[in-house]
Amino acid sequence: MPKTIITCAITGAIHTPTMSDALPINSEMIAEQAIDAAKAGAAILHLHARNPVNGAPSIDPAHFMEFLPRIKAETDAIVNISTGGSLSTGIEDRMAPAVAASPEMCSLNMGSLNFAMHPLADRYKEWKYDWEEAYVRGSVGNIFRNTFDDIGKVAKTLGGDHQVKFEHECYDVGHIYNLKFCVDQGMFKAPIFLQFVMGILGGITANIDNLVFMKQTADRLFGTDYQWSVIGAGAQQMKLGAVAAQMGGHVRVGLEDSLFIERGVLAASNAQQVEKMRGILETQGNVVVTPAEAREMLGLKGADRVAF
Repeated sequence: MPKTIITCAITGAIHTPTMSDALPINSEMIAEQAIDAAKAGAAILHLHARNPVNGAPSIDPAHFMEFLPRIKAETDAIVNISTGGSLSTGIEDRMAPAVAASPEMCSLNMGSLNFAMHPLADRYKEWKYDWEEAYVRGSVGNIFRNTFDDIGKVAKTLGGDHQVKFEHECYDVGHIYNLKFCVDQGMFKAPIFLQFVMGILGGITANIDNLVFMKQTADRLFGTDYQWSVIGAGAQQMKLGAVAAQMGGHVRVGLEDSLFIERGVLAASNAQQVEKMRGILETQGNVVVTPAEAREMLGLKGADRVAF
């Protein structure tokens, strides 16, 4: 029976407080929803921070430290900290939370792209906070910078003394080739962990044909010496997760990637999405793995070697 890792991305930096009351927008909410998601079956918790005053995305290490110790104390889940939490700052600032916390895992974006969510703004007439509309509409001009130099800095800084394992986020096929180049240059060692990010405006669309193509490309470049997972942003979250698991991959859910539990119905929490995904997986014969099993599968350094 295939063993499947569930990752839950708790809050992210795309959605804003107006879009869902369930979206965690302060440290207490992030901690509580992360703990509940772990109890529901998420072996990995992918974490961003928020400014507790207004719910805006934050890359301040102090905001991360408001919830990381509690999550570690109350769960055995693997903590995965984003290195992509801002679309407008440099890689040194984006790495700062991970440098401070030295987690077991970090996300690492494998190429630059036009990362946009501006069409979402037309769905809302009123906003809870004055920063939200400009933030969402302003993404029409965003280039999410992830150059080879940026990637190399993250690899050296976090993959060296910190011994962080990377979740290599690939938003399009070219990003898989970027990763292959970096592996050939000695930046990363097998087994690598790929995350196919599908459905973000500016990246590859979320459908099964594209998922198969991404997987075939990774097979050709890396053989069998890698693990992989899929993000189906928006409405494709559960569908692509179910198909990926049947193909031998892992899955990611969470309010970072979709605010909904089904078409037209907002999710009540991250844990609700984890529970639904777990039910789908177990119904089709997948075994949802524990954090300890995920650590072994991914070759992680262990929770006793983090700095929070």
